Amino acid sequence: EAMNRLIMNFLVTEGYVEAAQAFHKECGTEPGVDLDGSITDRMKVRKAVQRGDVDSAIDAVNDMNPEILESQEELFFHLQQQRLIELIRNGNVEPALDFAEEYLAPQGEENPKFLEDLEKTVALLAFEDAKASPVGSLMDIAQRQKTASELNAAILQSQCLEKDSRLPMLIKMLLWSQQQLDEKATYPHISDLVTGQLTEGQSQSQAQR
Repeated sequence: EAMNRLIMNFLVTEGYVEAAQAFHKECGTEPGVDLDGSITDRMKVRKAVQRGDVDSAIDAVNDMNPEILESQEELFFHLQQQRLIELIRNGNVEPALDFAEEYLAPQGEENPKFLEDLEKTVALLAFEDAKASPVGSLMDIAQRQKTASELNAAILQSQCLEKDSRLPMLIKMLLWSQQQLDEKATYPHISDLVTGQLTEGQSQSQAQR
């Protein structure tokens, strides 16, 4: 039952609605949230950021709970920063400069960290190929994913849910524990996380003999 709850926690946190519904039907584990409502709305917001439609994401979040962005200055700045990145990506140079001056510069004046991030983002305009520039990582899809994940975590917190799934954290702890044990002992080693396959290993001290 504990493992089932762990799996359901992962499915709910990451927004896999159909998988959560199927798992609930098969195992009877309660999701603890409205699968047809709150998760679906949250995933619409997340997917909007992932495709670069930050305006729609902000509107949707405000419809869900306007206090989320009102109370989290850093999150709101990152969303505005992502809006600026999308303007630059689409070649809208003048609108990008106007947007940065009107919406982001005032926040940068109040927070040195915001100012640093703003300067890096605006620097994209100085390069003909922004993706190949020293700050080109801001143009990566991974940057969208980072912003989307931050917003997803904030929505989860506003709903009194865990902002991070416990399953990935436990896997990291497992891998770290195995690394520590590898130095000291021989034990059945999980060699494949997907299948759970075990292999007999040997400690590093034994291997060095």
